[in-house]
Amino acid sequence: MKPAQTTNQSKRQRFIFVARITALIIGVVCTIVFPPWRLVFANLMPLPDTIEEYVKQGTERGFDGIILYIDRAGEPPAFYSAGWHDRDKKIPANPHALFKLASISKLYDALAITKLVSNNQLSLDASLAQLFPNLVGRIENAEEITLRMLVQHRSGIPNITDVENFWVKPPITQQEALALILDKAANFPPNQEFEYSNTNYLLLSMLIEKTTGMAKFEYIKQAILVPNELHNTYGSLSEVDTDKVMSGYYVGIEHDIKMSDYGTELTAMIGTAEDVGKFIRALNDGSIFTDEKEQAIYSELYFYGHTGLMPGYQSIARYHPDIDTVMVQFANTANFSDYQHWGLFEIQYNRTLEILRQ
Repeated sequence: MKPAQTTNQSKRQRFIFVARITALIIGVVCTIVFPPWRLVFANLMPLPDTIEEYVKQGTERGFDGIILYIDRAGEPPAFYSAGWHDRDKKIPANPHALFKLASISKLYDALAITKLVSNNQLSLDASLAQLFPNLVGRIENAEEITLRMLVQHRSGIPNITDVENFWVKPPITQQEALALILDKAANFPPNQEFEYSNTNYLLLSMLIEKTTGMAKFEYIKQAILVPNELHNTYGSLSEVDTDKVMSGYYVGIEHDIKMSDYGTELTAMIGTAEDVGKFIRALNDGSIFTDEKEQAIYSELYFYGHTGLMPGYQSIARYHPDIDTVMVQFANTANFSDYQHWGLFEIQYNRTLEILRQ
């Protein structure tokens, strides 16, 4: 039996080797024959002398409108915009417009959890089963998944936005959204991998409300926004004059999708680039924290900058310590079926940094 087993193992090893080589060759050929030329050209094009010129060039890369906010230490904040606030009405982009923040809101959620942990209202080591006993048997590994793993995207719970047709017919309520992944197998054992999952933050939203007895955004407003004078950040479209919200567009759809509802608890937060920039600055310089304990908890828990993507809206908000600068970039056009579209958005952001660093 042993010689036969050895022969079979050798065959399998040869097959795996050949398969890997074949995959490599196919990958190289595809890269040569079908290179991402738009990304290549965007990276190689000479940079203009000013940021204002470069922001205007961004509208030539498939973005209907762009907003840019730059807070460089020791200088007044700079505001830029190009393209359309409302394409149909021919209203130019306004750097002070409200914008759907999408996943940038996770920074606020993570900070809210931090505050509740610091106040001993929650424990990062509490299991999902302890926090939501009704989910035992409905979410795999509920007894092993901890609050810390939810915040850090290490739970293994499937991502609700990966469910087929999520964005075509999005759920309205938290329970409808959660139902999409109940009784599904985990993607991996708890704490074994990192995998970005919006389900984690849906559960955190529910937990904040369960713990505080108030709507999640109301708690964020009281605990984070008001104390830090962030008065241009809101919980939903219903709280604002929608004419002040930048229109949103999806490639292939002609009309403005600003008023479309894509899951209230996941994508509801709205704010100006300036308010987001002030938040990012305070998060990174530590002034947003009540005390050192709170800051220490957060520093081991989550990120200090974030991106956002939803139908009609793309965003990046980050702090760059080498130049002591916060930069927030918004664009009101999205295309989930074309990875190069997001790539162009990131190139726009990164090359703006190049100009800043000159």
